[in-house]
Parts: sequence; C-alpha cells; structure tokens
Amino acid sequence: MDATAHEISSQPDVWERALTLADDAHAVVAAPGDRTLILGCGTSWFVAQSLAELREAAGFGETDALCASEYVPRRRYDRVVAITRSGTSTEVLDALRAVPSGTRRVAVTAVTGEAVDDLVDERLVLNFADETSVVQTRFPTTVLATARAAFGADLTHLVADGRAALAAPLPADPAAVDHLVFLGTGWTVGLAHEAALKAREAAQAWSESYPARDYRHGPVAVAGARSLVWSFGAVPESLDDVARSAGATPYRDTRDPLAQLVLAQRFAVALAAHRGLDPDRPRLLTRSVVLA
Repeated sequence: MDATAHEISSQPDVWERALTLADDAHAVVAAPGDRTLILGCGTSWFVAQSLAELREAAGFGETDALCASEYVPRRRYDRVVAITRSGTSTEVLDALRAVPSGTRRVAVTAVTGEAVDDLVDERLVLNFADETSVVQTRFPTTVLATARAAFGADLTHLVADGRAALAAPLPADPAAVDHLVFLGTGWTVGLAHEAALKAREAAQAWSESYPARDYRHGPVAVAGARSLVWSFGAVPESLDDVARSAGATPYRDTRDPLAQLVLAQRFAVALAAHRGLDPDRPRLLTRSVVLA
C-alpha cells in the first residue's frame, strides 16, 4: 500500500486519539472571547476557513480566515493561529513575523523543533497525525476533528462514520469522470475546497469547488455527462437536480462531513491510479513550500 492510501485509511484511528485532546485544544483554538485570525497555505488555508466558521458559530468570538501569503497587519486581533503541518512554510513564517506585538501567536502543527517554534507563544502539536506524504490527508482532518471536539461538538459518531467511508463503494467509476465539482455550505465550504485540491494534487484532475448555492450562478455551465457533482454537509438537495439538468451525476451521503472527505480522498487516489499517476509523487509539489 502506498503512503497516501495508508494515511487515508489510518484516519479513524487517528481521530479516536485526537478526540481525547479536546480540553488541551480548547485553550488554544477556542480561546473564548478572543478576536481571532486563522492562517494557512494550501490545505491549511482551507482548514482555516472551516475552523473560522466553526469557532464563530460556536459562539467563541469573531473569527477570520486568510491565506497566509495575503496577510497584512491592518485589523486588530487578540490571537493569530497558524496551521502548518511542517512548521517550515515560508509564507506562514513571514505572516507570523508580521503579527503586531501584543497579539498572541499560536501554531497548530505536526512537528516540533522547526522554525515556527520560535515565532509563537503556544502550540498544539498533533505529531501522531503527521504524514510522510506530500499530499495532506490525515493531518487536516485531525486538526478539524480536534477543534470540533474543543468547540463542544458531539462527535460520538465520527470514528464509525470514518470507518464506513473507508469501506463504502466509490460514488462513480473513475474511468467515467473527467470533471469534479465539490460543493459545501457553512464550514463544509472549506472541505469542498480541500476535496477539489486533493483531486488536483493526486490525479492532476479538472476539479472545482464552490459555496453550494453559488453553483447556479455560472459554474454549472461547464457541467456535462462526465461531471461528478459532490456535496458536503447540508447542501440543498435541489442542487442535485441542477446537476442532473446539466447531464452530470450528483453525489451526497449522510455520514459526517469529515468522513465524506475521506471518501473524496479515496476517489482522488483511485482517479490517480486510473490515470497511471503516483499520488505519493505529485507533480511539481513538495511537502513544504520553502522559498529562497
């Protein structure tokens, strides 16, 4: 089994461990009352989007999410949380250096002993979720599982749903799909963006992602018979009819959205195999973007 597939299959067990850290994570990512900015690059940016929506909806305070490379210290925050698996991404480190004095700086990471350690006041280290793969799978889902538990969500179903997603049939034959569209709403918009990124990274696929209700505002125009339109979370079922009207195949299931993402990860790996690609060696990508 290749590393990416192994890390995908390990997720329910890793989540089970993560859920025991809810109290530790509460102080770091919930931080009730703090006006908070969450930063990241690539996958971590999409995790930041989901976390921001989850934290604010849970009533812990105003929360923004931003791509780390676009950070400009104009707005006032009590806390800046950087999500960085490697602790070495240049844009994340540069953003942390630009955070104004007096703002609490936090890293959510999978490693210790890296450059990010010297730039933050506290860390949430999920080293048991670290990965050897370039393509992230279990680290981002573990960050989200840990944070959701810290925010008070009932996740008693999560591990079982994850295992069910590993055993479930794929929603379509990869040989029949040329175009993927992922839709989300609320915190699952970030998951939709992440699923689309997985398909691009692992399988060099044509994949898109949108807030669900925006799909009718233009993007549906390119859907056709070889399109798979995949919904995460509480996306209106009427959008399945929109997909069908374009000749596309809609897909949704009732498992937890993180488990739905596991299935999307599996589909990306299967699509890579169909195309003769190795997801452990994605084109033009490295584990961390470190700029000169």
